[in-house]
Amino acid sequence: MDTTGTSGVFAREVDEIGRAVEVGFAGGRVISVSFPTTAPADAAADHDLLDRIEAYLAGERDAFDGVATGLTVPTDRREVLEALETIPYGEEVSVSRLTGLAALDADDPDDLELVTDALRENPIPILFPDHRVQGGPYATPGEVRAELRRVEGL
Repeated sequence: MDTTGTSGVFAREVDEIGRAVEVGFAGGRVISVSFPTTAPADAAADHDLLDRIEAYLAGERDAFDGVATGLTVPTDRREVLEALETIPYGEEVSVSRLTGLAALDADDPDDLELVTDALRENPIPILFPDHRVQGGPYATPGEVRAELRRVEGL
């Protein structure tokens, strides 16, 4: 999927989750994904990534390979989110396991706080799939998370 130079906000209503999916781009990279109740009136509805997300929510398996992201988070949180990105479709991990995947110490309260903060403030859910973590917290709203988990058989 070529998004070179794409900037702006794209959104559409998605029946499977009963709300909209909104994707923000800057310089060809996804910088945000959110799930507003309705799509903003000024957002364009036609984008290949929205097509892929909608198909994914309808049950089509997609690892979202080839989607360029632009994480605008501190480096330590970036490492947590990058570890989160490695969890395969249909699999889940605990917060403690994610902490280990991010090369942090699950017995260190500061490291656990870093991981939970990164999950809670994840700017690009679905592409950085916080719904695959047991016991959260989550950036993805509860009803959307439940649908994502259902789609993946979790």
